[in-house]
Amino acid sequence: MDGRVKESVLAKIEETISSIDEILKIQQTLSGIPVRSSDDFLFGIALGRIYNSFHYQTRRALKRSATQEEFAEFVEVLATRADEIRNALKQQYRKQGRKQ
Repeated sequence: MDGRVKESVLAKIEETISSIDEILKIQQTLSGIPVRSSDDFLFGIALGRIYNSFHYQTRRALKRSATQEEFAEFVEVLATRADEIRNALKQQYRKQGRKQ
């Protein structure tokens, strides 16, 4: 993966972890949608934000879509940080629940 794209993806992961409140706001706004697991729903929103950043930065920086190899590297990066992202979501979700 191009260094610029990787740097942007890692920054988006950090931004996502530090702005869990935004994700919780989306989840609360869409609370009428039946989901089996709030944790999985929140995690999906977080991964969507990160994937969108990867896609956008690849198109912006490289002026093309990602190759299969670049996408595989992106998935590896996500896999290494997935537990950290999920844990940050769960922790903030539980804090939010106690405030209400």
